[in-house]
Amino acid sequence: MKFRWSTAIWSIVYLVLLLSLLTPPLTAISVFLIILPGVILYGSLSLKAFCLHIIPVALIAFIVEPFYLLLSIFFLIPAIVMGHFYKNKKPALNTLMAGTGTILAEFLLLLLISTTIFQFDFQGYMKDVVTLTLTPVTEAGGNNALTNGLVIDEEMAERIKTTTVQMIPFALIVTSFIMASITHSIARPVLSRLGVHVPRLKPAREWRLPKALIWYYFIGIILQLVADGSGSSFMTMIALNFVPLINFCFMIQAVGFFFYVAHTKKWHPILPFLLAAATVLIGPMRIIGIIDLAFPLREAISRPKR
Repeated sequence: MKFRWSTAIWSIVYLVLLLSLLTPPLTAISVFLIILPGVILYGSLSLKAFCLHIIPVALIAFIVEPFYLLLSIFFLIPAIVMGHFYKNKKPALNTLMAGTGTILAEFLLLLLISTTIFQFDFQGYMKDVVTLTLTPVTEAGGNNALTNGLVIDEEMAERIKTTTVQMIPFALIVTSFIMASITHSIARPVLSRLGVHVPRLKPAREWRLPKALIWYYFIGIILQLVADGSGSSFMTMIALNFVPLINFCFMIQAVGFFFYVAHTKKWHPILPFLLAAATVLIGPMRIIGIIDLAFPLREAISRPKR
């Protein structure tokens, strides 16, 4: 087997990440990396060799705790999908979208099974989590420094819980995208070192989204107005998830714009990364993305002066 030692190491990494999923302090890190070993193994090995690496891991996980076997299968599916795309030299964006879609589909299927078959009250669970989080704030009243003197009463706390539950679809979409993005960003260079050619994403300076997003943004605003006046929880849920998704796209467009300007104007390499971080942390900066979509800013910047 060509990559015996390196692939064996990734099998061990997969086992360690799998066993750490149910350890609370490590879960937040492990869940975003758990797909990576499977992608590397599937992308660099034949199907037979892949099975020879995965089966021992699955057996050990099952012996430790049978539930780990289910987790292994759950996270192997998107890993195999992304690895298959890598093997077939598909464009990086297609691989990223396929991984995101697969992870999201699994989340939705898991949610459907847990609520219909096992009668798990997911909404009630989420409300309990938010209640537990808000309890110290509500008990402190306006004396809590985090709220800047804002008093969170029972009515406001209930609105926060309802909004949190309604925005679960948005959270699932963004989480799926982040998991796939992290996996791709690490898997691509690793697979390249293993001799597997993996297409890379376009440079950030070339990121440009369809101008139709401007119209989608107006549709989102109309949806919000309709939802506020209708009192329909379904319409409110659509508006609460649709608009943040469009804003997330504008944020990506703004990041691409900053990298384009930095490349064109020969800025220091660190500047676009700082501006990208600011765009993520400061919501209003996504307006740059809206302007970049609506007007030919990049053409104006790159146009030679007379």
